[in-house]
Amino acid sequence: MRLLHLAFLFALGGLSPVFAQSSAAPPPEVAELPAVVVSGVQPGPGLWKVSKGGHVLWVLGTLSPLPRAMQWQSREVEEAIAASQQVLLEPSVQLKADVGFLGKLFLLPSAYSARKNDHGATLQQVLPPPVYARWQRLKAKYLGDDRGVERWRPLFASQELYRKALKANGLSRSGGVRASVDALAKRHGVPELATDYHVLIEHPRAAIKAFKQAAPRDVTCFIRTLDAVEHDLPAMTARANAWATGDLQALRELPDSDRRDACVAAIAGAGFAQALGLADVPAQQRATWLAAARKALAGNAQTFALLPMGELLKPDGYLAALRAEGYQVDAPE
Repeated sequence: MRLLHLAFLFALGGLSPVFAQSSAAPPPEVAELPAVVVSGVQPGPGLWKVSKGGHVLWVLGTLSPLPRAMQWQSREVEEAIAASQQVLLEPSVQLKADVGFLGKLFLLPSAYSARKNDHGATLQQVLPPPVYARWQRLKAKYLGDDRGVERWRPLFASQELYRKALKANGLSRSGGVRASVDALAKRHGVPELATDYHVLIEHPRAAIKAFKQAAPRDVTCFIRTLDAVEHDLPAMTARANAWATGDLQALRELPDSDRRDACVAAIAGAGFAQALGLADVPAQQRATWLAAARKALAGNAQTFALLPMGELLKPDGYLAALRAEGYQVDAPE
């Protein structure tokens, strides 16, 4: 059971929380330049190579968002998967509630109510006036006359705004990359291995109650999401285009939005998240994926894997850990 819709914060994996400072005042206005999103058949980036003792792990860096109209087609990826004995999927978190079928049915109303503000409050009532004014402008642009979202908690309202803003700007959260990898693995008969970090929620009713009490933390994520929609879309589009065309130099140079990290930090820093064992999720995800990679490198002649692009580009990412352990790591040319 995916409890409270929290899984969206961790689904892309490889997250290193950044405790961003938030403010009700919007960033300085900048000129809004039109961004052109690439379309058609695109190759995507090259593959990283991790090797030791004749065993090879090929790694594709993933990114979100990506161009919506892109048709990703990489011969290098298909050849790597076809010759592999296993595909390692991206690190993620799976939340499981310790209840039976009837328990899940009884929890559904509580989980649904956790999406809304307490006592039927509206966003106008729970947000600082300057923040609500920014929300109103962006809501009119991307959500239109959606009155229902006005009673959602800021955490969920901001995610709906972000989703619609990406779509309106020709972007997609996944670009169909994971689906394409799944299809290639199935076509060539290569088994996939999930690298999930599992968290068992032993007392789901108490977790829902605690999550509702952590609502004030939502505002940090809400403000950062408004910042991203107002100011980061050109950079996000440029990064999406760079991934699609395989321009790694541009990916290294273009700034990444810290919206997701700010949202993860806001929730992971809440007392209920620490009580549930969610405070150390990034470290647990990292340990789970690295253990799977080491085992694959020891047992398979060749393995294919997915990792967030950020983990491949930063100096202390997942592959840097393997390099420190004696594995040879080669970036694509």
